[in-house]
Amino acid sequence: MAFTAKDVKELREKTGCGMMDCKKALTSSDGDMEKAIEFLREKGLAAAAKKSSRIAAEGVVCTIVDPEKKVGAMIEVNSETDFVGKNADFIAFVEACAKTVIENNPKDVEALLACTIAGGTDTVDAALKDKVLTIGENLQIRRFVRYEGNLVSYTHGGGRIGVLVRFDTDCDYTEDFVTFGKDVAMQIAAINPAYLCPEAVPADVVEKEKEIVLAQIENDPKMASKPDQVKEKMVTGRINKYYKEACLLCQPFVKDAGMDVAGYVAETAKKLGGSIQIAEYARFEKGEGIEKREDDFASEVAGMIK
Repeated sequence: MAFTAKDVKELREKTGCGMMDCKKALTSSDGDMEKAIEFLREKGLAAAAKKSSRIAAEGVVCTIVDPEKKVGAMIEVNSETDFVGKNADFIAFVEACAKTVIENNPKDVEALLACTIAGGTDTVDAALKDKVLTIGENLQIRRFVRYEGNLVSYTHGGGRIGVLVRFDTDCDYTEDFVTFGKDVAMQIAAINPAYLCPEAVPADVVEKEKEIVLAQIENDPKMASKPDQVKEKMVTGRINKYYKEACLLCQPFVKDAGMDVAGYVAETAKKLGGSIQIAEYARFEKGEGIEKREDDFASEVAGMIK
């Protein structure tokens, strides 16, 4: 019995399984829809798909850097509970996913799922489904970033926050350099700067900040009557203050408030006898932006009684 692309689509909608799994099921069942569903259930794939609708906002952020190959990756994989985020088997899976990103350089999560997982023979997608079945929770690979160059990473709170920084430098990758790099990464983890430097702030963002400051001045009776040149100086001062808050290089250095991060970079470069520039960075915080489930146990119990 033959099957069409429409049948594959229908099976995907009924089970939530991937296209290739649905094709395999229809092939195995000779195109019979009910047998194909049974095939997927026997393989545990349909059960895994059912879990995919549950909210996964916990999990872990993992960073891996290979200094010799000058490549590194950071990945966030989410679970339903914080308990799973501390599970050794789950963490090993996340690390394997990060290594797969390093080895294959996939363009997005969908491409990563199709890769053969590092150290294994299954695809990342198959390994993920297997973990869903063995762990019993919805697991989602949310995002990743991969850099090449002189890299330093930092993770905080057991994988609650991860940072990956790339430096343009001619300094050797010594212990002192790594210590410096971790200081910068810790700054990013703690303060979460939106931009690297003032030049990186989009013009429309700067204009919006100016509009807000001018509106504040005009709404202040003591300031509204000031000359325009005075108002302009006030706006410039407020924008500079904004840069110190939003831009990494302008922020006071967390370990020495007497200098900014740019000063710390320059001081370290002089100490190590070379040049150093922060080229780019990424910061992931576990579950940020995901609406977490709020359990109402009283209502749940009441519903069970009814």
